Amino acid sequence: MSFADLRSARKSKESKSFVAKSKISDTQEESENVHDAHTVPEVETDASEPQTASTSSSRSVELGDKPLVIPDIPIKLPETLEVRKSQDKGRGLYAKQAFAPGAILLSVKPRVAVLSTSQLGYYCSNCAGPAPETGLRRCTGCRVTRYCNAACQNSDWALHKTECQALQRWASAAPSQDVATPPDAVRCLGRILFNIQKKGVDSQWTKELSLLQSHRGSLQPSQFESHTHLAHSVVRYIGASGPSDLASFGLHSAGDLVDLISRFTTNTFTLTSYTLSPIGICISPAMALTNHSCDPNAVIVFPRSSKDATKEPQMQLIALRPISQGEEIVTAYVDVILPKELRQAALKETYNFDCKCSACTSTGPTDVRTSMRCPKSCGGTCQLPTEEDPITRCLQCKAAVTQVDAVLDAVRIGQEALDKATSLQFKDPAKAKQLTTNIIPILTSAGLMPTCHPLLAMSRLHQELLVSELGPDTPQDALDETVRAAAKYNTGVGGILPFGHPVRAVAMAELGKLLAVDEPSPPTPADERGQFPPHGAARLKLAYQTLVQARSELLVGFGKANEGGQLGREVRDTLVQLEKELGVWTEGVKNALEDARLAQAAASKSR
Repeated sequence: MSFADLRSARKSKESKSFVAKSKISDTQEESENVHDAHTVPEVETDASEPQTASTSSSRSVELGDKPLVIPDIPIKLPETLEVRKSQDKGRGLYAKQAFAPGAILLSVKPRVAVLSTSQLGYYCSNCAGPAPETGLRRCTGCRVTRYCNAACQNSDWALHKTECQALQRWASAAPSQDVATPPDAVRCLGRILFNIQKKGVDSQWTKELSLLQSHRGSLQPSQFESHTHLAHSVVRYIGASGPSDLASFGLHSAGDLVDLISRFTTNTFTLTSYTLSPIGICISPAMALTNHSCDPNAVIVFPRSSKDATKEPQMQLIALRPISQGEEIVTAYVDVILPKELRQAALKETYNFDCKCSACTSTGPTDVRTSMRCPKSCGGTCQLPTEEDPITRCLQCKAAVTQVDAVLDAVRIGQEALDKATSLQFKDPAKAKQLTTNIIPILTSAGLMPTCHPLLAMSRLHQELLVSELGPDTPQDALDETVRAAAKYNTGVGGILPFGHPVRAVAMAELGKLLAVDEPSPPTPADERGQFPPHGAARLKLAYQTLVQARSELLVGFGKANEGGQLGREVRDTLVQLEKELGVWTEGVKNALEDARLAQAAASKSR
């Protein structure tokens, strides 16, 4: 295992998408792209609105307590799924049969997908795959998009032909090279509008887009400025100089443009690598049919499961736990590792609804995301104190937290440091690492559990910063520190997420790979004294055990039929190599013991 393998994912994390979730489609194109073997048909659906009690639809359905099937959804779904409408959530996706964990419920190619600006040099603009060893082929016109081969470039040309001219116009008018490439949101909206212009405003593709819910009438104050700026940028990007130019894109008024921006920001997914690193944004109406829950029974991932790169990126809906016939399929729109207050704020900001899922309405005594150790160290836990509720006691021994101000200060400082370190991660990684190194002990000494925010988020960032520093000349202590950081993050994420969750599975795979890295200078057995991580054969055995567990979880989070996606296949190959290394090590020990026995026997005879 090389350091290059561990560092390769870092470049894919150097950008944040403009938005986080998505929706859009074309019936004919989607029905043509059908998967055989182990996947379901690649199809798109009319897009659902985010979970809200005030959702409306262009189709009238009389509702009772039971969600009713909507019979006239214009886009095909697999026969195992159907769309229903309920009074409290509006449209949603439901299972027509039972599914086991790891089952692929739906597989589609996003209608539109674009890379974040910082990722354009590292991933193919068509299939979103990582750059091959031979490098990416740059478009000679715009010199912005890059492709892994001629097949991908040709596949993208029908749409990029128009996009290429827009990119060149934008660059020629840019005041500096830093802004010579438009942001991902502008480029994604551009591709949507170019599709409308190409297919026609009366096409099925455009009609389905119009079904997406717009929050134009209920925008949050913080969204006004960003929406306005984005609208101006998009108009400039597509080269529209007046109302007549906008009409060819189906935009006949300023209200139409605002609606488009609102639908886009509400219905956009983050495009990720096969290791969950964010690399761009995409649109898919089929996936947009899923409603939200902070305790989801399914996840959306990009496993890189297709052998044909031109069919990528494949976006797949995977069952995370057993799903019963008639059960609604729900995914998480936000990071469920975050505590309730932050999840609720993010959902309100982007999707304009208050979540009432089981995780948000639970009246349990404590949430591991906001928990701390017992002040008397009895082994129990208690809820973090807050300004509103400063009195908190251990659930086990009932001891009260007396150092309330110290805990509140630690959490506040921790959140501020997390925000600062995150902003510096790629601009000044040394400063970011200094912050995480200094703050993690403060949060730990304040009693925060490994699952607690902001300690868990800080632990993840600290691990990423340490991995980014690994190289051929990394000393043993630096490698060991990185392994310890990964182990601490695994402890935290494993205490929140269920078996098979892709975030948990990827974290475990990362830890296993770190343990499998060749040690620069392992200490002698006398120097170890039972410290973590172990060294030599014990380290390889731990790496093997960790990766076996990781693979079993990857098979759930990224699909059993996919063999856990590309990451699952990589882990399988690493396990094969580790088996060989452990075999060589074991044989070497046997030979050494036999040599020692023979030498001792020979010495006895000579006496």
